[in-house]
Amino acid sequence: ATGANISTIRHYERVGLLSPPQRTDGNQRRYRQEDRARLSFITRSRDLGLSIDAIRDILLLTAPGAMSTTEADRIIEEQLSVIRTKITQLQTLEGELRRLSARDGNNRDGYDALVRRLASDEVTT
Repeated sequence: ATGANISTIRHYERVGLLSPPQRTDGNQRRYRQEDRARLSFITRSRDLGLSIDAIRDILLLTAPGAMSTTEADRIIEEQLSVIRTKITQLQTLEGELRRLSARDGNNRDGYDALVRRLASDEVTT
C-alpha cells in the first residue's frame, strides 16, 4: 500500500506521472509491481514537498535515452538547490519553534510573532 487515495492516483495518471494501468476482463485496474514502486516514490516525494514538475524531471532521469547528460546534470543541480533551500527554511523554523518552546508558556507574544513572520514569509527566506 502506498497511502495514496484513488483520486490522487487518477491525478498522477492524468498529469503523466503514472502510466494508465492494465485492465482485467472486468475492467478493474491492475497495477504491476513497477507501478506500485513508482507510486510509492511519487507519494514519498510529495510528502517531502517536491512539486509535480520536480518529480516528473527526476523520473525522466530513469528513462533510458530520455535526455542528455547535460540536461540530467541540470535537473539534478536544480533539485539540489530546491532541497537546500527547503532545508534552510525548515532549520530556520525549527530554531524559531525551539525559542518558543524555551519561553514562559503564558507568554503568547512569541506565538503571535511567529505566525506573523510565517504569514509574511520572513521565516522562510
